[in-house]
Amino acid sequence: MTTSAADQAQKITTGARYAGDIPLRIIARTAGSCVLALCLLFLAGCSEGSGELKLEGATMGTTWHVTLILPADLDVGPSWLQQGIEARLEAVNASMSTYRPDSEISRFNAAPVDEWFPVSNDFYLVLSAAIAISRKSQGAYDVTVGPLVNLWGFGPGGDLAQPPDPESIAAQLERVGQDKLRLDGDGARIKKLAELYLDFSSIAKGFAVDDVASWLSGAGIDNYLVEVGGEMRVAGLSARGDAWRIGIEQPDASSTILARAIRLDNVAVATSGDYRNYFEVDGVRYSHSIDPRTGYPVAHELVSVTVVHPSSMIADGWATALVVLGATEAWKVAQAEGLAVYFIQRDGDGYQSRHTEAFATFIEGQQQQGQ
Repeated sequence: MTTSAADQAQKITTGARYAGDIPLRIIARTAGSCVLALCLLFLAGCSEGSGELKLEGATMGTTWHVTLILPADLDVGPSWLQQGIEARLEAVNASMSTYRPDSEISRFNAAPVDEWFPVSNDFYLVLSAAIAISRKSQGAYDVTVGPLVNLWGFGPGGDLAQPPDPESIAAQLERVGQDKLRLDGDGARIKKLAELYLDFSSIAKGFAVDDVASWLSGAGIDNYLVEVGGEMRVAGLSARGDAWRIGIEQPDASSTILARAIRLDNVAVATSGDYRNYFEVDGVRYSHSIDPRTGYPVAHELVSVTVVHPSSMIADGWATALVVLGATEAWKVAQAEGLAVYFIQRDGDGYQSRHTEAFATFIEGQQQQGQ
């Protein structure tokens, strides 16, 4: 059966476990449909004698880090684990990197209009998740927004001296819209009804985190933290023997002040913000967060959104969508969807924050009070 992309989209969740603490500050910037500015500060804990192992590398134009507790009865070494993680990340790149002309997504972008294109199960899963988030966010999230991101100078082409003219924006806006996609779930294939440019930059890192986490679990690792470009998922216990604590950074590009400490248990976390990637012309600030419904950068006071969810992929996509929506609409949508979200917005020269009820259980102080 062939359906529209919106009808085919389904609610997607994946399981998770827990994590630990590593002394690492991460700032991730990703070119594509919605560049994410992520700042998560891990709160370090004692790990002597814990069997803790840390692995790291480069992928997707950013870095990855894995911290895990290696079971004493598991006969594998760091090299085997490193190679396994890199193999999973390479598979995601081969499918979803727009910087590779032979990747699955690049071949679809170059494919003719109105022709079915077979895709892998992973590709179909990510696209379906993106479409579901788009529908639930009133179109604020859209993985076809790449032409507008590039037009505004936030893509591979580099910075702009002046904002684009309205005519150019209107022209590129015609190329945007997930409603121009068709999905055939039975045949694992998709097609475009118009010239479109898919870009999974705002969700692929989250998927990669989930994929590596699942591989580690399958390898017999029960206690780990997986991070790719700032997106994280945790499982098991930290080196201290308890849940891992993570700090959400205040959205100030000139400092590293901690805004909130949280404790995670069997979940993933993603943060999106517009305070590190922007340009100014004649005193006007243009954010990298482009609203796919209007073609223009968002202009509101919501500067940072942190989402906790069982799936890093879903947390990744929702963090971007809620930043685009702005404080009022994002709050309504987050509440309606039952999302665990922490919002930070500008308030004069300072900031104010609030969180949904579902997020309260992760806040360290409130969590301890409830014990």
